[in-house]
Amino acid sequence: GGRRGPGALAEPRRLMRSGLGLIVLGHGSLVLGAIVHGSVLRHVAGARRAVTPEYAAANVVSVCSGLLSIAAGIVAILVSHNLSRAALHWTLLSVSLLNCLLSTACSVGLALAAALTVHSRGSHLVRGCNSSALPVDARAAIATNDCPFNTTRIYDTALALWFPSLLLAAVEAVLSGRCCLVALVFRGIGPCARSYVKEQV
Repeated sequence: GGRRGPGALAEPRRLMRSGLGLIVLGHGSLVLGAIVHGSVLRHVAGARRAVTPEYAAANVVSVCSGLLSIAAGIVAILVSHNLSRAALHWTLLSVSLLNCLLSTACSVGLALAAALTVHSRGSHLVRGCNSSALPVDARAAIATNDCPFNTTRIYDTALALWFPSLLLAAVEAVLSGRCCLVALVFRGIGPCARSYVKEQV
């Protein structure tokens, strides 16, 4: 019920829920990353490969974070059913710590990409267009038909997909940090682990 502290944090049910949450969020990040690449970055790059590094990096890190979140979720579920396996504890600690750092970097990268897009009014997103009459604002229509994609929708689509991806990455970082703390408790490392041992005694 209202149990709190390291003992409640290390409960197998809560750890299993965290693992399931990481798996679901990881799949969500993969799907959103694929949609961003298919609907935005693929058109932005075009034949000239004019996509800016921050957008490509944010997309790659988002996909990697999704894959690592799925792996961390699977390990967390395995640990919840095998609490005495030291090898699984260390695996959970390493994978969840790495995923926490990567998800945090993904959140920062996506926030930076969104901020740069808003600041430049999406002008970087239409660099791959072959038209010589590029607008200052990406949402403005281009008079010529030289551009191979619809520039008026690129800006809104990118932002609409980046913000949910940022939210998913932030939640992944929180759940991964929680799994990392559970692994430390199981291995007897840190002040929370000492409190956990006293509760068990």
